[in-house]
Amino acid sequence: MQQKSSTGTAGAYALVTCLFFAWGFITSLVDPLVAAVKGIFHLSDVEAQLSASAFFIAYGVMSLPAAALVRRARSVRSVLIALAMMVAGCLIMLLAANIAMYEVVLLGLFVLASGITVLQVAANPLAAVLGPPERSHFRLTFSQAFNSLGTFIGPYLGAFLFLKGVEVKEGTVVSAATKAQSLAGIDRAFFWIAGLIILIGALIFAGRKLISAASPASEGKALRISAAIGEAVSSPWALFGGLAIFLYVGAEVSIGTQMALFLNSTSVWNVPLETAGKMVSLYWGGAMVGRLIGSALLTRLPAPRLLAIFTGIACALCLFVFTSGGVPAGYAALSIGLFNSIMFPVIFTITLERSTASEEATSGFLCFSIVGGAAIPPLTGLVSQHTSYVTAFVVPAACYAVLCAFALASSRARVRLQDEPAIATIH
Repeated sequence: MQQKSSTGTAGAYALVTCLFFAWGFITSLVDPLVAAVKGIFHLSDVEAQLSASAFFIAYGVMSLPAAALVRRARSVRSVLIALAMMVAGCLIMLLAANIAMYEVVLLGLFVLASGITVLQVAANPLAAVLGPPERSHFRLTFSQAFNSLGTFIGPYLGAFLFLKGVEVKEGTVVSAATKAQSLAGIDRAFFWIAGLIILIGALIFAGRKLISAASPASEGKALRISAAIGEAVSSPWALFGGLAIFLYVGAEVSIGTQMALFLNSTSVWNVPLETAGKMVSLYWGGAMVGRLIGSALLTRLPAPRLLAIFTGIACALCLFVFTSGGVPAGYAALSIGLFNSIMFPVIFTITLERSTASEEATSGFLCFSIVGGAAIPPLTGLVSQHTSYVTAFVVPAACYAVLCAFALASSRARVRLQDEPAIATIH
């Protein structure tokens, strides 16, 4: 009986891990999509970056309501609600591709990301509890590795489907045939994603009793959103950590969403946009490799010191791109992903250790701060629109400089939370 139970729990954990891959894959599709819509709809850099804003603003809108939903509806029902929202977002994207309307693309991305936000809040604790308690950290880290695998595959496949024949350089015109082909690629991608989500949802529904039995009932009072926000903003370190998450996600997303346009430009690699879009996978692949290396380094170095090193190197790489340009700048920009790798979870746990607010309030506020992915990319687009993609790297350089200051300050701050904090969702 115990062996049967263990097998069933392992199967439930495998299903939940599929969710991590799915949201990583879908999130990374935003990068080639930004380049595609710029050509298809003849957009400026700022207008194209609104695609990233529409996606990541959902974190600001939905993070705390999602926490309240999970507390009330429990994890399995919340996962099913999240998957239904994601399917709705995919259907809106299908509509947008067929009527060729950018405003509908933005709506679809927002609905899709809202579902992903709820999914992240619900799936992380599920991955942690589906198995022996002493291996919870391993399970969550292993699931997040599949999230990284999704972010590695997504840009390559998205570039293949969205960017074939599309060019955005000054003086080039996207033909009606190329536009139709790119829109058809978007249509196909989100059609199959919707089908995959429905399949995962059916499997989760079939195993709902097993998953519910493995996840403990939530205890304590219902989460009040206003109280959680008020508690978080009363803590200086929760605010500082929120700013750090805001700037980190904003820098990471602004680099990723403009990477294809950057490599495509004549001042860098001057390669076709489709080829440049596929190379974005190396940016996210670097983050996947960096997480493995960073995990080993964190066993030997204090987290604040390693964060200071990684943010300092990322800042230096951005400044190298800003001052040099050319082929070396392309390689330098792609390598930034390697140093982004540990930033989110380390910032998250450093903040939890030093915040005077409760862990729940601090965590909710930090998840809310992912909205930086909606604010920083348009600013980066504004700089590139009026100067160049090379010059625009000054924006993430400034973000990383502040993050380095955060790391240095945290090394001198008093640690309040002595127990090991919960592992953060790796963005």
